[in-house]
Amino acid sequence: MSSTAETIAALGAGRMGRGIATAFAYAGHEVWLVDAKQRAPQAAEALRREALAEIDASLAAMAQWGAFDDALRPAILRRVRFAARDAAADALARADVVFEGVPEVLDAKRDAFAFAAPHLRADALLASTTSSFLVTQLAAFAPRPENFLNAHWLNPAHVIPLVELSAHPGTDPQASRAISALLERIGKVPVMCAATPGYIVPRLQSLLMNEAARMIEQGVASAEEIDRATRYGLGFRFANMGVVEFIDFGGNDILYYASRYLAQALDDPRYASPAIVDRHMLEGRNGLRDGKGFHDFTGVDATGYRTRALERMLGMLAHIGMLREPACGEPGNAPSSPPSPSPSTQEES
Repeated sequence: MSSTAETIAALGAGRMGRGIATAFAYAGHEVWLVDAKQRAPQAAEALRREALAEIDASLAAMAQWGAFDDALRPAILRRVRFAARDAAADALARADVVFEGVPEVLDAKRDAFAFAAPHLRADALLASTTSSFLVTQLAAFAPRPENFLNAHWLNPAHVIPLVELSAHPGTDPQASRAISALLERIGKVPVMCAATPGYIVPRLQSLLMNEAARMIEQGVASAEEIDRATRYGLGFRFANMGVVEFIDFGGNDILYYASRYLAQALDDPRYASPAIVDRHMLEGRNGLRDGKGFHDFTGVDATGYRTRALERMLGMLAHIGMLREPACGEPGNAPSSPPSPSPSTQEES
């Protein structure tokens, strides 16, 4: 595989394929959007027009947001080519990397891999964007399992930086490194995880979303209040530091005691801490102030670390228009607080 300007094929012309095509075309790559389904010529042409129109609309929105000069949009769009199934062989043969994104049905995955196999170059990398199937399940369908892994993009794929990578035992480490490096070159943030259901983000957010629904069901708070709490508390916090980093930042012991309290007060073992939290508590591995936790803080200036975290949070406040000047004058003469952003205002920011 070449080191720059790899040719990309998105096998599957649905929402995920279009997002991936947008991301790579934006970064300067030639992209083939390949329809894996046999269609009549008129239907294939309709799909081509629909897919390219959606990609163009996504680029137009990015330009409107100020991401780039809209005058460049036609050139970016020209990097994306559509191949109906009857013309897919040539497109697949050109590809350095193929991202499979057909519907989440095992038979559809198997059929797509079998269709692509005769046309792929021996050195081409193949990645499934599946959110439902383990890489160990799909590896048996890959024509060259050593060049295969999962690459789970989050929608919208052309906007969200994260891509979760999962390799199977037979994946060549060089293939994983090559996919990771390619993603980094287009501005993505690849992370590796084991072959386990839910990857990282879906596994975390499933718990979070179910708990939010449960709180509504129990009358703890309204949907509107929970959304405000997550946008301006939970989401704000975790946009500035990782979840595990936050454990170490605040202290593993805080999580330990909070978990014990919630498990008892709510009479629900779901809130009990896992063994690793208890073990860190006993070993004095409580994070930043101990110099060790889930992360190693050896040699880290704790004061500087906290200062940088605060700077990021203040930058986020400024970004969403909520960083305020201090009140001046005597007590009682402070200006009234501005209203909280409305949902429509929040979306614009």
